[in-house]
Amino acid sequence: MKVVRRGEQPAQRGTTFTGEVTLERLLEAQQPGGVSVARVTFRDGARTHWHTHPGEQVLVILEGRGIVGNEREQVEVQPGDLVYTSPGEKHWHGAAPGQTMVHLSITTAGPAEWYGPVEQPPIDTASDQQ
Repeated sequence: MKVVRRGEQPAQRGTTFTGEVTLERLLEAQQPGGVSVARVTFRDGARTHWHTHPGEQVLVILEGRGIVGNEREQVEVQPGDLVYTSPGEKHWHGAAPGQTMVHLSITTAGPAEWYGPVEQPPIDTASDQQ
């Protein structure tokens, strides 16, 4: 058994994001192909670059509003939502414009393969509010 306390892992900024993003690697895979868990905070419209995972990815939205997208669609997400990405699916995720979004990222089977920044702007979810 392994217990990881919040704040034990240093937060870092990556080069595979657009905007201000903080990544806390909570748990690295403990065996080949094992589970990795990270807490990621995206500020005001920040997002990942396009990427794929060799295994599955599950995002658990903890705070704020965000957008997840693949090559076919973009969907708004909010706290309590869960996003599943299958192995090899090219996608991105981040905060909605004017919002901060925090999620847990749970992945299997190794690190992501990264591509370029998301060129099309994310949907403006502020105009969708009534």
